[in-house]
Amino acid sequence: MAMQQRPHIRNPLMRIAYEHQTNTKFNRQEIRRHFDVDKWYNCNLDDFPEDLRVLFHQCHMDSATEKFLDSCYQKSDWIITQAWHSLAKAFLGFFMSSTSINGLLDRGCMFVFSMEQFRSLLEINADFKADHLLDLGAGDGKVTEIMAGHFRRVSATEVSYTMQRRLRQLGYTILGLDQWAGHKYDVISCLNLLDRCERPATIMRDIHRSLVPGGVTIVAMVLPFKPFVESGFNQNRPVENLHVQGKTWEEQARSLIVDFFTPAGFTVLAFTKLPYLCEGDTENPFYVLQDVVFVLKRTMDAGVTLPHVSCDSGADDSDIVVDITG
Repeated sequence: MAMQQRPHIRNPLMRIAYEHQTNTKFNRQEIRRHFDVDKWYNCNLDDFPEDLRVLFHQCHMDSATEKFLDSCYQKSDWIITQAWHSLAKAFLGFFMSSTSINGLLDRGCMFVFSMEQFRSLLEINADFKADHLLDLGAGDGKVTEIMAGHFRRVSATEVSYTMQRRLRQLGYTILGLDQWAGHKYDVISCLNLLDRCERPATIMRDIHRSLVPGGVTIVAMVLPFKPFVESGFNQNRPVENLHVQGKTWEEQARSLIVDFFTPAGFTVLAFTKLPYLCEGDTENPFYVLQDVVFVLKRTMDAGVTLPHVSCDSGADDSDIVVDITG
C-alpha cells in the first residue's frame, strides 16, 4: 500500500505548520493509511516446501513495536535536535561512518524484534535463564537489551568506537573481532550483520564452532539481499560472496536456507518475517526495511535442547572473557 499523496515540503517548520493546519500529521494510530503493515509480517507460504512451511513463525505488530513507532513520531518533531543532527551528520560524514555518527549523536536507533517476539521465536518463557549471550555487531545495544535479561553474561562485538561506548554504558563486555570465536556461548545473535561484513561465510563457521551443545544462533538479514561493507564513509563489496538466489522475499529466504545455512551445518528451527525499523528524521518519522529472522541450531546437535541455568547457580569462571579493547 503506497503512502497517501501530500505536498513535499522540505522546510521542517513549514511542514509542521502545514500538517497541523490540514490535519495530515503522521501518527502511529493512522499508520495503516500510509503503510501496508500486514506486508511487514506476512509471506506467501506456498513458495516454500512443506518441510520449511511448518517452520514459519507468524508474527504481528505488538505493543512494543507500537511504542517504538510512537517514539519515532515524537522525535521527528524535535526540530532543533533534528536540525543539529542534520548539520552534524553533514560535517562528520567526511571522516566518520554513518554508524559511528549515530553512536556519537545517540540517534538512529533500530528495532528488530520485541521481547515477546524474541521469546516466542526461541520458545522460552519469561523465567528462562541461560549462561552466555554473544551479540555480534551489537550497535548501540538497544536490541541487545531486549535479549540480555535471559542471560547471566552478555558479550558483544562492534566495530564502531562510539557504539562501543554505548555498549559499555549498558554494562556489556566488548570483545575484539578476532577474539570471540572459539569461546562457548549459549546463544549467538547475528542481526543484520551478514550483509554488512566482509566475510559472512567465515562468521557462520566461527558461530558453528562457538556454540555450546544445543545452543542456537539468531540471524537476521534484510531482503532483498544487497550486501556492502561500511568502511569510513565508503561502501565496499564483501570479500566473501553469498550467492543468494531469487528475487522475492520468499525466494531469497528459501535460498539462504537451502544454499547457505544447510551446507554450513545448520538446521532451521524457526524463521519469520519482521520489519527492520529505524528512527527517522523531520521528513520521515521512521524508515523500514524487510527482515528475515532465522533461529538456527547446529545439525550435529539434533535432539539436544538449549541449556538453561538456575537463577541461584554460580557462574563458571573457566570461560570468562575479558574486555580486551580497553
